[in-house]
This record gives sequence, structure tokens and C-alpha cells, in this order.
Amino acid sequence: MEFTHFNENGKAKMVEVGDKNDTKRIAIARGTIRMNVNTLKMISEGQMKKGDVLSVAQVAGIMGAKRTSEVIPMCHNIFITGADIRFEIDEENNSIHIESEVKTIGKTGIEMEALNSVSITALTIYDMCKAVDKNMVIENIRLVRKTGGKSGEYIREGEF
Repeated sequence: MEFTHFNENGKAKMVEVGDKNDTKRIAIARGTIRMNVNTLKMISEGQMKKGDVLSVAQVAGIMGAKRTSEVIPMCHNIFITGADIRFEIDEENNSIHIESEVKTIGKTGIEMEALNSVSITALTIYDMCKAVDKNMVIENIRLVRKTGGKSGEYIREGEF
């Protein structure tokens, strides 16, 4: 496999994508934040002092997708045509499962935007709840599906 993020001197570079064809691209990423039972209950019942945790986290995740190229050095600035964050409350495991779906029509993938979106969503939940639960754990952030581009479709085994 050839690594494309290095120049002829072995130094980092941003990959040139100008000659690539525009294609519709979708990436879906997932992650989980575990917490104590009381924290999950407070979130579910809207009792956190900082406000509606999931609504704020949803907006933060969308903003995270839009700002990915500002925090990942070799990531291209991508025109995002759509972004959505979904939550699943898992009372059995005292967790919130996060799913981000990000779309574009362009020359390069949108996987980093989906992954960053999940990360920022989870970090926002942590930030809004840390006063009552510093033991929360953010885990298992991963790409589960991507479509478009030269490499075509990718689906993580066991996810769909």
C-alpha cells in the first residue's frame, strides 16, 4: 500500500485531489458514552442544569463535522451537503450510543467529518454532565459505513 500523505522528502503533505471526479459520498460513524445510572436518568428527564444535553450535543456534533479540517492537519475543507446525529439511550448498559451521518458531493471522502462529529458529540455530553459524573467513558468510535469515491462502499462487519 502506498501512503499518499508524504512528499518525495518523506515529509507530510496534503494530498492533491483536484483531478479526481466528484461523487456523492456518505459516511456513518458511531460511538458510545457510558455513565452512571443517575446521569443517564438526568439526561433522559431533562434535569441537567446546563440544559437539554442531547439537543446541545447534536448541534455541537454537526458543528464538529463542519470544522474537521481545522483540527485534522491534512484533512481537506469539504463542502458538507448534510449532517445528522442520532442517539440511542441504552438503559441496560447506562450508555448513549451516538451515530453521525455526513454527506457531500466532492473529490474526497467524508469519513473524518463523521468520526469527528461523533467525537465532538460525545465530548459535549461529557462537558455538560461532568459536574455530576466525572467517570463517564467515551469509547468505540469507529467508521461503520462509507460510500462513494474510487474505493466504493465500505461496511464494517457486524454493524448493519
